[in-house]
Amino acid sequence: MDEDNLSSTESHKRGSSALQLGPRKKVLKSDPLVLHGQHFGHTVFALCNYPSLLTSGVLRLEQLEDMSIEDFSAEQHRERAVFEQLLDSYPGLLERLKEGSEEELIHVGELGAACARGEDTKSLKPVIIDWIAPLGEPVVPPLPRNSKISRGFNHPLTGHLLCPAELDWDDADTKQRLQSGELVVSGDQWPLFIYANEVFDPEDPWNGLLRSHLLVNAFRHIFTSPSSVDKEPKATRAGNTKIHGMTTITSASVAYMATQIRFTLYSETFYHSLLDLLEDLDKCREVTELLLWWNYQIFPMSSAAKQPLKENSALSKIRQKRAALKDADGGSA
Repeated sequence: MDEDNLSSTESHKRGSSALQLGPRKKVLKSDPLVLHGQHFGHTVFALCNYPSLLTSGVLRLEQLEDMSIEDFSAEQHRERAVFEQLLDSYPGLLERLKEGSEEELIHVGELGAACARGEDTKSLKPVIIDWIAPLGEPVVPPLPRNSKISRGFNHPLTGHLLCPAELDWDDADTKQRLQSGELVVSGDQWPLFIYANEVFDPEDPWNGLLRSHLLVNAFRHIFTSPSSVDKEPKATRAGNTKIHGMTTITSASVAYMATQIRFTLYSETFYHSLLDLLEDLDKCREVTELLLWWNYQIFPMSSAAKQPLKENSALSKIRQKRAALKDADGGSA
């Protein structure tokens, strides 16, 4: 996910949503909130138009004094939810936003997230070759560690990993159409590498989704430390997780890592399509199980990595009874 390819062009085509990338501006890195912006991009929302998100967020807080939240559109509801997560992350930020200049708004997230994306791409570019190479065998033809020119569908190894899961890379016609560009891959055609063991089950698309070894390696490399990839993960390991007090996985952090790995298919729609699935209330059980799996991979000693309650345990029955009462009272219990 190259910075040069995540330009404002696609954002303009998509409209002025605060949850799409906006035009980039050069600002100083001296603001301490830049570090928070990096973590926000990693774990909450990576491809925001931060000035628009922050400006519209403050404006909607003022609008709520005279109107009901039900008057907002679905997109406005989502923007508001992301904005509130931003405020919850940084105590005192709201006051600064109300008093600060536009330059300060840009400082908060845009520079931090943009720097994080660029640094992560640069860091992953060489090491990902080691992770995808056949064990004990050379990569044929060779793949340069610091160049992406030979990657994508032009190489049999990366082409297999990037091939949409519902397609057959071994089919000569499919491969030729992907390589020639005749077959254009959209953001909601997910690559095979996000599935465990690169196996896609068309009868059960959730089976193995976002549970690949490649994803876990990349996550550890960026969030804990590069050395943690080849060692048993520990909750106390230094890195971004320790710096920001991160002890549990977020849906956005998993989507971000998958988007980073898809290093030759630069598409915002890929990131958004994954988030749409992971935030779908109808898939709550599947997402909970997925995040539990991820927490065990990255934070095995954390309470978030513990298995769900046994179905017939006392605590489980208490929670079930509480949920039933809450439903009967219309959510007021």
